[in-house]
Amino acid sequence: MYHPSTRLLTLLELLQSHAHLSGEELAERLEVEPRTVRRYIQMLQEMGMPVEGLRGPGGGYRLRPGFKLPPLLFTEEEATAVVLGLLGTPWMEIDFSSVAIEGALAKVYRVLPFKGRERLQSISTHLTLSPQRQETRPDASLLVAMSEAVREHKRVSMDYSSYHDSITRREIEPYGIAGWNGYWYVVGYCCLRQGMRLFRVDRIQSVEFLSTTFERDENFDCREYMVKHFATIPPTWQIEVIFQTSLAAVKQKIPASYGQLTLIPEGILFQTHHSHLLSMAHYLVGLELPFVVQQPPELRDALLQLAEQLVQIARKGAEAIQSPS
Repeated sequence: MYHPSTRLLTLLELLQSHAHLSGEELAERLEVEPRTVRRYIQMLQEMGMPVEGLRGPGGGYRLRPGFKLPPLLFTEEEATAVVLGLLGTPWMEIDFSSVAIEGALAKVYRVLPFKGRERLQSISTHLTLSPQRQETRPDASLLVAMSEAVREHKRVSMDYSSYHDSITRREIEPYGIAGWNGYWYVVGYCCLRQGMRLFRVDRIQSVEFLSTTFERDENFDCREYMVKHFATIPPTWQIEVIFQTSLAAVKQKIPASYGQLTLIPEGILFQTHHSHLLSMAHYLVGLELPFVVQQPPELRDALLQLAEQLVQIARKGAEAIQSPS
């Protein structure tokens, strides 16, 4: 349910962005009765806002010509959305300058009344969002440039690094930008592979925006393509393991690209995804570090299965030694 103050601000924004609007148009946009619009208009006038009524067939309401609202005017709900979006930037794996984020937050806080400013500043003080991964984050300017290429239907030439670190020169027709599971992707037609492909933005080594344009399939749905693409990939498990040793010892064994390492009171929390639990069990045991499995419980079962296999191997070896030749 909307608060009346929210609708008052929305009414002001509507009047600011139109030469004039009828009472019926305002009622429809605000989702209220026409008599409620008249009451809101009266409230704005009592607050000193120069709202004028226009008579006649083309009548309605307008702001006095020449009057301008402050450049930024947020409801508390709108400001909260903006602040959370800015604070969540590191979690979205975008490489924004911290100076840019702080500057934008300062501008939002500056146009808020004291009570709202104090409440939102408490969010930035107490909110912690750890980045989901440790890989190189894509530069925000690259996302913007790619979005422009999508909008203008222009081809892009780029050096792209594969999963195995082999680099190929690709020319693509970008259809969209998508975020999925902590990564950013360009969705587009690959001229080299002659088909639709996904390209991880953090694997783009260099890029050149070409003047060549292309015809986009207007029926193509980026979201639908992403869902179908990832539905064909084997399901992965969310792995959480606590190593009972030092952070330095864990970093010597686990590459930064393999998962997230976090120092917690219980030890070193290791978070990653893996599609095969028995393979993960082999990997963890091979690290030769003490650990406790947090999740999933099925990983504990995989470790027990591995232990049973090792016991059987050891027993067979002992039996072979003891049996007469």
